[in-house]
Amino acid sequence: MPAAESDVILGELGVLLLECGTSVTDVRGTLEQVGRRATPGASTEFAILPEMVMVSRAGAASATTTVIGKGEALTFRQSARASRLVREVERGDVPLPDVPRRIAAIRATPRRHPAMQNLIGCGLLSLSLAMLFRCPWWAILLALLVGALVGGLTMVMMRVRAAAAIAPFVSAFISTILVGWVASTLELGPVPLFAVCAPIAILVPGALITNALLELTSTDIVTGASRLMYGLIMLAFMAAGVYSGAAITGLRIDSASAALVGEAVQLSTDHAGWDALPPLWMSWIAVGVLAIGIGLAFGSGFRLTVVCVVVMTGTYAVLALFSPQLGSIVATGVAAAVLFVAARVLERVTLAVPATVSFQPAFLLLVPGTIGLVSLASFDAQVLVSAPMMFLSLCIGTKVGALLADIARITRSAVFLRWVKPVRMGEL
Repeated sequence: MPAAESDVILGELGVLLLECGTSVTDVRGTLEQVGRRATPGASTEFAILPEMVMVSRAGAASATTTVIGKGEALTFRQSARASRLVREVERGDVPLPDVPRRIAAIRATPRRHPAMQNLIGCGLLSLSLAMLFRCPWWAILLALLVGALVGGLTMVMMRVRAAAAIAPFVSAFISTILVGWVASTLELGPVPLFAVCAPIAILVPGALITNALLELTSTDIVTGASRLMYGLIMLAFMAAGVYSGAAITGLRIDSASAALVGEAVQLSTDHAGWDALPPLWMSWIAVGVLAIGIGLAFGSGFRLTVVCVVVMTGTYAVLALFSPQLGSIVATGVAAAVLFVAARVLERVTLAVPATVSFQPAFLLLVPGTIGLVSLASFDAQVLVSAPMMFLSLCIGTKVGALLADIARITRSAVFLRWVKPVRMGEL
């Protein structure tokens, strides 16, 4: 195959991984491995930006090959197929000339009733977060309705490029207006944090900000800084929407409500009826419902949704176990390390489940981005100071998990792969 053609294919493969939500550091490492396998003897270099891959050959007189992405995020199901394709190319099962056809098939993967799935998924995600953080029953029901409305509004706005830029502000503003109006009409008094934040949690750029910090620590300064700035701007837009809606409706936040998973187990109340808190054991059900909501909203498919349920239940178990002993901040780092190692194991054993798909849903439990929004909405300086520590704890935990995976040779070891035969789980 001519060098120019192979460079284009490698660039398209890198763009596909970027659209899966993979960090530029991981994309570069993957392309280097694929390049060594597909073009042995050639010295290929890669420069990765958030929506662009540049491929060049050392000492070559030809210009650098640049491939620009379409800017459209893939569903979890498409991401799983993209991960499987990359692993098959790395192992030599799929020759490089066949890659464009496979990429086209991945992009054309159908999704049944995407609008309905998005509405139901956003509603379930909002309901389960309100239940997980033990809001009163009235707030849980309200979160379900407002979350579905926000999902529909966001879906419509994302179709227009100019409207997509202000979607975080508009969604947060309308959500807060509705919650504030209900609280004022029914004279409910101060409302829990997650009665306000749960309906818009799907818009929180937690994975984006954490990826940005990981890229910064891997010396990908340009990409990491741009991602971090974009994520912070999105958070600022959402916080401005919450502030504006609260100012108009007179909404007050209950400072005693839970902001972290570890704090939710300590809440109690003497109220009954709609003002009562759900029993603690229902938090485990909420985690499962949360995973189902994420699966519907992000297009997982049945098998990947089951994986999400298992992963998020395990994450919640780690947080519930370590938060009382270590505190929420340290427990977040421990959960991130354990989850990252488990995600790498799952990725190598089951080619159809990439680490990005199994790790990303847990961000809503590890709350790196949600805690940032919550801290801005709570008007609490102490919570605001703890938000950066949560981000750092998550990044350190992820880096430690990556180190442990490399030391154990989980992601590379041929011995491990001989003992555990990779499973493809059929056509997801």
